[in-house]
Amino acid sequence: MALRVGLAQLNPTVGDCVGNLRLVEQALAMLLPRRPDLIVFPELCLTGYPPRDLLEREWFVGQAETAAGRLCELSARHPGTGILFGTVGRTGRSSGRPLHNCAVLVENGREVFRQAKVLLPSYDVFDETRYFEPASEVRVFDYRGERLGITICEDAWNLPGLDTGRRYDRDPVAELAAQGATLFLNIAASPFARGKEEVRFRLVAGHARRHGRPLVFVNQVGGNDELVFDGRSLAVDGQGRLVTALAMFAEQSAVIDAEATGTTPDYQPLEPVEAVFRALVLGVRDYVRKCGFRQVVLGLSGGIDSAVACCIAAAAVGPQNVMGVTMPSEFSSPGSVEDSRELAENLGIEFRVIPIHRTHQSYLDMLAETFAGREPDTTEENIQARVRGNILMAISNKFGRLVLNTGNKSELAVGYCTLYGDMSGGLGVLADVPKMLVYELARFINREKVVIPAATIAKPPSAELRPNQTDQDTLPPYPVLDRIIERYVDEGAAPEEIAAEGIEREVVERVVRAIDGSEYKRRQAAPGIKVSNKAFGIGRRFPVAAKFQH
Repeated sequence: MALRVGLAQLNPTVGDCVGNLRLVEQALAMLLPRRPDLIVFPELCLTGYPPRDLLEREWFVGQAETAAGRLCELSARHPGTGILFGTVGRTGRSSGRPLHNCAVLVENGREVFRQAKVLLPSYDVFDETRYFEPASEVRVFDYRGERLGITICEDAWNLPGLDTGRRYDRDPVAELAAQGATLFLNIAASPFARGKEEVRFRLVAGHARRHGRPLVFVNQVGGNDELVFDGRSLAVDGQGRLVTALAMFAEQSAVIDAEATGTTPDYQPLEPVEAVFRALVLGVRDYVRKCGFRQVVLGLSGGIDSAVACCIAAAAVGPQNVMGVTMPSEFSSPGSVEDSRELAENLGIEFRVIPIHRTHQSYLDMLAETFAGREPDTTEENIQARVRGNILMAISNKFGRLVLNTGNKSELAVGYCTLYGDMSGGLGVLADVPKMLVYELARFINREKVVIPAATIAKPPSAELRPNQTDQDTLPPYPVLDRIIERYVDEGAAPEEIAAEGIEREVVERVVRAIDGSEYKRRQAAPGIKVSNKAFGIGRRFPVAAKFQH
């Protein structure tokens, strides 16, 4: 009889070992009536991923061990079912890192097998070599007629012919196949990025086809700080054909037969713009919830960035928990207020108008003597942005609402934003969304009915800090700017390579100088939800006090 395998796609909270164990127990209660032989949970599901420097605290490691022990005890109540889960484990050695990233299999009240992670990622947002010691070997485990080949996330990201940018000397999946594994199991905490869903399926299916054995992949779901985990756990047969795919961006479970024949070798990923929208919604929802907030506030300028961010917020926490504040100055167009009001009415959120021109003037009067003899410049313009930031923070303090920042990746890249002004906020909703993708998101939001006013989408982008101002007074056209950012930031291309693709060299160099010179701003920016392969933040670490030439 074929092994019946349960897939349990969970949304753990980093650090909450007790709460995460409760999630495991709830999933077991749902799956056990279906009589699985083995239930598989994600990587580090008891600690949440990534736990970062919590792993350096002995009390936290102890909490993880306690949770693992209780789960082992729990397995004694269900003697017909094994439980495979991810947690931390001590190496027991005096040298090297003290911990392993482990997959642990428990059954009948005892631990029967443990496999540590071999390939520890230390690129982009990953820093596992800081905390974990790699396993020196992988071993198959005989379990109810199958020889299990158990790997952990990155252990599978080394498939020949699939260009993922990883380069390792070892292939743990192939090593397990050589030992006679009949069923591959990969537990993972693999974060979302645009286009990664299809790559991940090709990875899973490629291993299965290469070795002629089925593979079950169980991924974490949910938002943890900047990272969003999309779930989409998979099971494929030995030909790489899809047996089942769990939901994206939601907890879900399923039970499959290990010997089931897949229905199709094809895979239809979610439309890219919808995937980004749903990732941002989940990222905002979990950041707000896991940080202990219920309500949010954000500034509404009448522009497309704040409109899209507001729609995401309403979808994430419910319109009844969103406050939009428009703060017109003497330079604001009438449409800024009216477009913001229309958006708020369409969404059903709370809406307030707080004019700032008198406050702005009081700042100018207060600074007049100090600024005497100097012509007005961006200093006076930026005071407006800082007044607005202070208003939003005052509302946050008074009502306990998290301030959402609405700036996009294009602005953040070149520093077209004001420190302690429009950069204020607890979370950057669009911090990894370039401007042209913001427009795509707006069209997606309006696909069935008008939510974002047509005027908001049609008007030229403007900070409205001086008369007749538009973004293109200072920046190249956004399609050009976004292409330079993609090539330079996301892909690491040199300026001369970008110019060789048909973009004027002077424009490329000007944008690159702005990107390099704005690192000090980004170091002080709110954390932003990552949806690309290379976001600003923890995955891109450049010095501030530096001098370098390309």
